Formats: sequence, structure tokens, C-alpha cells
Amino acid sequence: MKTASLTQQIEYHDTKPSIQVLLETESGKEIRIVFKKDQVMKKHKTPFPIVVEVFEGQINFGVNELNYTLSKGDLVALEGNVPHDLMALEDSIVRLSLSKADSAQRVKDVADRS
Repeated sequence: MKTASLTQQIEYHDTKPSIQVLLETESGKEIRIVFKKDQVMKKHKTPFPIVVEVFEGQINFGVNELNYTLSKGDLVALEGNVPHDLMALEDSIVRLSLSKADSAQRVKDVADRS
């Protein structure tokens, strides 16, 4: 058994979203993305399906040139190779579920380039 918390040991970065791998299992990875208001993750895509959950706060989720406002408790699932971007409308905690074949480093690289 593995455990993790979405609400403990939260670190905000001043200039970019903070990325932390919470759990890694045989089937996938659970990642916490912590945004300060107005921080962004520029348009990017992953070769694998993902699920995004807004655990706290509110984000603008852009996909296929459309923008969706996601609030606490909202989830969205995307197939692989779908370009998307995120912008925090307020301080936010986002849970990202990745395929085991995907890389947490790829997510960190997207945040670093945003």
C-alpha cells in the first residue's frame, strides 16, 4: 500500500507551477500541480491519455482552441496527442493522473517552459 496527500507539504513557486509526483504504481502516476493565481502551463500534449482533477481553486483549461472554466471537484479526461493549456484563475491544486508509460519529467519540463 502507498499513501500520499494532496494537501500536505504544498510548495508554491513564484514564477511557475510546482510539480510533485505523489504516487507511482504499476499502472500509473498521480501528480500534484500547484498554481499561484495567473500561473500557466503553455499549450502542450502527451502521447498518452490523462485525467485532470481540480482539487482546490479554479483553472481555465484550453483544448482545441476552446476554453473551459474548471472549478473545485471538476474532472476532465483527454486522449493522447490533444493539445491543451492551463491557467490558474486563483490559487489552485490540480491532480494529474498519468499513464505508467508517461513521464513525470515531461510534466516538469512543460512547467519550466511556461
